[in-house]
Amino acid sequence: MANVSPRMWLGIFDHLDENGGDLSQQYSDRLVLAEACDRLGYYAYHVAEHHCTPHGRTPSPNVFLSSVVQRTKRLRVGPMVMLLSLQHPLRAYEEACMLDHLSGGRLEIGVGRGSLPAELAYFGVSAESAHELYTEGMEILARAMKGGTLSYEGQHFRLHQVPLALTPCQLPHPPTWIPVSQPASAAAAAEVGANIASLGRASTVRKLTDAYRAGNLRKDVPFLGLLRMIVADASEADAYSVAAAAYGRWLKSFRFLYELNALPLPASLPPTFEAAIDSELCVVGTPSSVQRILFDHLEEAGANYLLCQVAFGDLPLAVSLNTAAILRSELMAKVGA
Repeated sequence: MANVSPRMWLGIFDHLDENGGDLSQQYSDRLVLAEACDRLGYYAYHVAEHHCTPHGRTPSPNVFLSSVVQRTKRLRVGPMVMLLSLQHPLRAYEEACMLDHLSGGRLEIGVGRGSLPAELAYFGVSAESAHELYTEGMEILARAMKGGTLSYEGQHFRLHQVPLALTPCQLPHPPTWIPVSQPASAAAAAEVGANIASLGRASTVRKLTDAYRAGNLRKDVPFLGLLRMIVADASEADAYSVAAAAYGRWLKSFRFLYELNALPLPASLPPTFEAAIDSELCVVGTPSSVQRILFDHLEEAGANYLLCQVAFGDLPLAVSLNTAAILRSELMAKVGA
């Protein structure tokens, strides 16, 4: 077994991509999964924001998470990420305050600008302006978290002495998350005290976590997240069979907007289930083999937070629940958490 630090956490990441079934039932099943993860002691449930695509059926993560917090007691929640390029940062701040209070101070705020220009274009936002909107939005959000009145003069947003009637439950503010894919962005996240989330080969992610640690000014231990799509089962053959089919459906949803808009797929996207295993995106097998692989990935990546995508494609709810329970037993029990 790899020598993993005892300071390790488990969280859930969810695209809530189309599973081929009824949307209401899918939401209901995910709430059951969230309840189970709450009982199992998972740290947080992070939900992606996507628009106009079957790759994500929670275009407003905060709406879905407001239901999650009513069904859970300790599980923290948050968007991963809230697209600041698609909404006014003042409204984003007010929604964050609401969800933080509704959850009793369990909000984790992931922020970003959006990775697929086609999604942003449907809202009339270009890739260039998305970066500018995100940059200004981040600055406004940071100022708002300090309370008082809010003033800002930028290219896209102009605010003058706006009274902030709401404040977050967690003071000075809820934890912030930024997805990173480059060492420079990891170092920038460290400078503002944000946690980070990454995916890719463990050796590649290690460059990001090293850059983060080099620039980290926090006294506490930050969350350095590593994302993996995971299926575990007593039978390796059964785990591979169900995971392969689910990955195929997830991949179809991921490709939807790219194919619709005749865009080239990301070079990093594994085109097959076998490639997803080889690239370390998917970890599939028996409890013992999954444990060994994940510990090795976490150690090599220098990560301390495993973002578990246990629900994707058309995986049955029972499979997701079983994997979540196995991960809690096999990983957290071994580090005394």
